[in-house]
Amino acid sequence: MKNKLGVHALVWVGGWSHEECERAMAQTAEIGFDLIEIPALDPSSIDSAFTRKMLDKYKLGTTMSLGLDDSTDISSGDPEKQKRGEARLMQVLDVARDIGATHVCGILYSAFQKYFDPPTQAGIAGSIDVMRRIGEHAAKDGITIGLEVVNRYESNVLNTAAQAVDYAKRVGLPNVRVHLDTYHMNIEEADLESALIDTGAMMGYFHIGESGRGYLGAGNIDFDRVFRGLAKAGYEGPITFESFSSAVVNKQLQGILGIWRNLWEDGADLARHAKGFIEHGMKAAHEAHARSALT
Repeated sequence: MKNKLGVHALVWVGGWSHEECERAMAQTAEIGFDLIEIPALDPSSIDSAFTRKMLDKYKLGTTMSLGLDDSTDISSGDPEKQKRGEARLMQVLDVARDIGATHVCGILYSAFQKYFDPPTQAGIAGSIDVMRRIGEHAAKDGITIGLEVVNRYESNVLNTAAQAVDYAKRVGLPNVRVHLDTYHMNIEEADLESALIDTGAMMGYFHIGESGRGYLGAGNIDFDRVFRGLAKAGYEGPITFESFSSAVVNKQLQGILGIWRNLWEDGADLARHAKGFIEHGMKAAHEAHARSALT
């Protein structure tokens, strides 16, 4: 299997103190993941030097993810908000550079919130202008930007893979790519497999999560089709498992994501199951794809 496998830090911890950082790294490495995804809603809370030290200690790669808020919404059409949003994203890129992150992903193109009006063309154009500068800056450090496609309750800009492909093409940089997530795709896409195949080479990052945010296979997502879609698309980038439970609480994300129920207690069991589930699913999908290519 060519894809590096990752796990979101919120499977382990709700914050990023030194103790939480090391605990998350140790548990990620123990199960055998290749990388850990670090949330960066507040990049100032990340001790870059200590984080890099722990990544080296546990021999892990890393990626980062975040969403902008209303005051930093680069899709708003408000020049001051755009300015603050660009500054926030640049701050995250500096942290990503310092810790050796390969990807910065998430809702980077708008606010991470429920909107009550559709986006404007001027707002989207402004977002693309900022994202082009962000992408150029990221490229200097070999960082890929992932535009996460999320459901209609978390953004009004990119809700489908096709929208993200169009946005990324308008940015026009090879390191600004589409970030797909099965939890969101299950809400918005008519056909998950086709969406993955159609995104193809534009896909730069992938989140795997269940419809209810819990154990993979316990919800209603057809993961056989998801794995087939990834294989047919020729996707070789990271596959990161994302799950949330009120057992591990980040207060800011709990409210935005609506994490009100305790979906699991044992993060290690959850993550170990996810790793095996992904490995088996991708192996089967690649073998099936190889057989079909011979016929």
